[in-house]
Amino acid sequence: MVKWWKQSAFYEIYMPSFKDGNGDGLGDFAGITSKLDYLKELGVDGLWLTPFYPSPKVDNGYDIADYYCIDEVYGTMEDFEAFIAEAHRRDIKVIVDIVLNHTSSEHVWFKESRSSKDHPKRDWYIWRDEPNNWESFFSGTAWEFDEATGQYYYHAFAKEQVDLNWANPEVKNAMYDVMRFWLEKGVDGFRLDVINFLTINDSFIDNPFDHENNEQIHLYDKDQDGILTVIEEIAYVVHQYQDKFLVGEVGSEDIEILKRYSGRNKLDVSFNFNIGSIAEFDAEKICEQLVETEKAYDSEQIATLFFSSHDMSRHISRFGGDEERAKLAAALMLTAKGVPFLYQGDELGMRDWVTDDIAKMIDVQGRLAYEEALKSGKSEEVALVAANERCRDKSRTPMQWSSGTHAGFSETVPWITVPEDAVHTNVEIQERNPDSMLSFYKRMLKLRKEHTSFQTGEYEFLRCEDKMISYMRSNERERTFVALNFSEEEQSLELELKNMELLISNKRSTLGSNDVLTISANEVIILKEDAGNDGLNKR
Repeated sequence: MVKWWKQSAFYEIYMPSFKDGNGDGLGDFAGITSKLDYLKELGVDGLWLTPFYPSPKVDNGYDIADYYCIDEVYGTMEDFEAFIAEAHRRDIKVIVDIVLNHTSSEHVWFKESRSSKDHPKRDWYIWRDEPNNWESFFSGTAWEFDEATGQYYYHAFAKEQVDLNWANPEVKNAMYDVMRFWLEKGVDGFRLDVINFLTINDSFIDNPFDHENNEQIHLYDKDQDGILTVIEEIAYVVHQYQDKFLVGEVGSEDIEILKRYSGRNKLDVSFNFNIGSIAEFDAEKICEQLVETEKAYDSEQIATLFFSSHDMSRHISRFGGDEERAKLAAALMLTAKGVPFLYQGDELGMRDWVTDDIAKMIDVQGRLAYEEALKSGKSEEVALVAANERCRDKSRTPMQWSSGTHAGFSETVPWITVPEDAVHTNVEIQERNPDSMLSFYKRMLKLRKEHTSFQTGEYEFLRCEDKMISYMRSNERERTFVALNFSEEEQSLELELKNMELLISNKRSTLGSNDVLTISANEVIILKEDAGNDGLNKR
């Protein structure tokens, strides 16, 4: 039996920005529940929720102060339970973000740990008399001096995000109990934040420095010995519950590192940043990484397909702002081999937001970049450019529901700026336009549900020629062919078309009978072979 998540298309919801249900300017569970019918009609099968736990929100909720509660800005536990029940009633699965690597400095565990060197929870975190040279992945040293006890504590990210000591069995058991709590609440799995950071080199060897690129090489503070044993333990705990799903954020773009974390007895999948985080559009590089991933993975492993998230620039902006190209990227995510993850607003073609006022910037990384630039003598104008480049707020603006006040997200001023283009880029307008980005996503998601080759089919071939990616996928039921012409010129393929059925195209509604198929610039064309024929063999 095929596991449900292999057949699913997931949709990431950034909690503060999806829909405000109580009029305070922040997204919440009541708001999400009110939009479940929209998500069902869109055609997604699963939702991924970013953190909703109590938090000081130094890093937008990834600094958790209590793992067992709902932050009051998002509602109550009853609101959460009602949301889960309503999602499941619509056959929509829900996975939730969990941060196992670190807690907020406001968590009671850390308050107890820092209260005394002799406290039983002292060893729940990583303390040293002297720091080594390890740097935070946000900026500066990864060590913070604590005056009360005269030692330094370790934080791989912000100083308010304190790393747990996973070498301590009590820490592991406490976190496994957290996971069991939410599984028993009915969640269908977890997205594990920065999961390859759980173990460090306990010799605390200094990291080497890359003088050519003027940056530290994080050799001893991630992907360390013992991490895969921990991953297997986590997988064992979670998979004691039937039909649960684990996806890991592994901080690497190296497929040789990424592949270690998923497969039999490990994570079900890990995010393929080697594909998803390509900075600028490059059809050849995307295809190359698809091919390399296919070669690297064994029969127990499957890729994830995404190009946007709350942590990166939206791909329509990265890829040049062209809507037709963005439609091709959507078709790739939903028909290539892998588990697709869409990010809220991608289905509308929402663009990055850039601010001209540092006071409007909330993200910790953007603010740090601004401060660093000023300290190095840069002007405020140059510092703001640096802040916008690093800032993650650009993809976290409110979901654009309508052309009305605050884009229909809230009845009051939202927690973060609504982009000006919300007036013409929103659900209300696009639902009425059969050629809109939203309509195209609905067609593609429907197509994926109806054709099992896009869920479980293997590649018969996967090619990239002159900025055109093409592949054939097949299973025991069907064969389907996809061509994505990312170039600005017409291209031709020799195909025997008499037995072909046109499933979808963004440029045509019928298929000619010639054996030479001309594919327009920025066209996606998807064909299905009639049962029993071999018409898709490319000459």
